[in-house]
Amino acid sequence: MPSAFDVLASDHEQVEQLLSQFEAAPAASGVNDSLLQARKERAETLVIEASKHEAVEEMYFWPVVRKLLPDGDKLADKAIGQEQEGKRILAELDKLGAGNPQFDMLVGEFIKAARDHIAFEETQVWPGLRAIMTETEAADLGHRLEQGKKTAPTRPHPHTPPSPGVLKTAGPAVAAADRARDAATGRGRA
Repeated sequence: MPSAFDVLASDHEQVEQLLSQFEAAPAASGVNDSLLQARKERAETLVIEASKHEAVEEMYFWPVVRKLLPDGDKLADKAIGQEQEGKRILAELDKLGAGNPQFDMLVGEFIKAARDHIAFEETQVWPGLRAIMTETEAADLGHRLEQGKKTAPTRPHPHTPPSPGVLKTAGPAVAAADRARDAATGRGRA
């Protein structure tokens, strides 16, 4: 069973790959419709995966950080603030077509925010948590993260309080609504 760190590292790697693909692709200006469609689909994948990742972190990971680390509240508060900013950017990005001039600006803004958040999490939070969690605890948390992603929201909800209780209570209904919208629109099938 993968540990929490393995699950989160895999998510971070997936996001990094998507960010690198955006950086390697030509800017929206002057590209054809099929390239614009590919950029929009890549953005949809980014929004879906980042939304699921952040939701399960807020439900399961950050409460463990708060409980186990002496400075856990401070670390979790900073990380959740970063995540809220990322959700705000992704919510705006999700509404735009890839040809919109704001699209590239928001992608650039998210790239910086995501990399700052990943670096903070991996260098400031993980080392302390790894040092005090047992392998069993890390595997149990990894299992909860994996299971949570199966029913997590697929859209950013920056106005939903990042409280584990709120997310665990309202999350399944919000996620069901997100998935119904995704099915109706074909979002995320690419």
